[in-house]
Amino acid sequence: MVTTKGIFQGLARTRNAVFSRIAALLGASEVTPQVWEELEELLIQADVGVETTLALMERLRRRARDEAILRADRLRDALNEELRALLPTPPPLNLGGRPLDVILIVGVNGSGKTTSIAKLGYRYRQEGRRVLLAAADTFRAAAMDQLRIWGERAGCPVVSGPEGGDPGAVVYDALQAARSRGMDMVIVDTAGRLHTRYNLMEELKKVRRVAARAVEGAPHETLLVLDATTGQNALSQARHFLEAVEVTGVILAKLDSTARGGMVFAIARELKLPVRFVGTGEGLDDLAPFDADTFIRGLWGE
Repeated sequence: MVTTKGIFQGLARTRNAVFSRIAALLGASEVTPQVWEELEELLIQADVGVETTLALMERLRRRARDEAILRADRLRDALNEELRALLPTPPPLNLGGRPLDVILIVGVNGSGKTTSIAKLGYRYRQEGRRVLLAAADTFRAAAMDQLRIWGERAGCPVVSGPEGGDPGAVVYDALQAARSRGMDMVIVDTAGRLHTRYNLMEELKKVRRVAARAVEGAPHETLLVLDATTGQNALSQARHFLEAVEVTGVILAKLDSTARGGMVFAIARELKLPVRFVGTGEGLDDLAPFDADTFIRGLWGE
């Protein structure tokens, strides 16, 4: 499983490109107007997001006045506290304690959705769960083939249907198969066509209804896969999915491939969604449960 070291390494680009510069800036002896200006620019460069950065800067300026912060090293401490406050600890995942857990995975094509599903399945298998994958992205034969390949690597059986078939039927068959085979978790892949497509959103709603009729309370978690390399564009995608389905959390894929790790703060503040997992590499075990304290330490390299 991914350790703190894995998260630390996954943040290398964000740390080296931006947060090392913030650390150097806040090592200055005094808080000057130039320090404030450069800090704002660097936070935006890290893809913290314009709105979130402005709100963060406002809180920091207020604290600097109220607490008479004159030295930049004290400002760094305040920044650390404010960043941590943007990432409240979410309740535990709604998994376990029932015969069958159902996780729905949504996201656009190319976001890292299929590999994230395999990593998640592998992770839960390592924890002793019996995991089945449902290939409900029936609009692309390549998507089903890809999931089968990754499912085999992860040791998770895959239920699929004909190309162009009914995704709801695949989900129904997968849930029935899971019961008959004694599985206790089903992870469902869904079509990842452009998030602006009305039909896709209606299809996702149907898949949810099918799951809910077959298993009480399903889906128990609906996780949105976002590509960390796309930065703020991912937030626009996320809002469309939020309108269509009840997303409960985020898997942030490809964190190791970007200097835009600051988008975690924008996701939390602007979408009000917890980041549940982060992808930190290409291996099956390169998926880490998100931990806010570990993440913030990794930004600074501590």
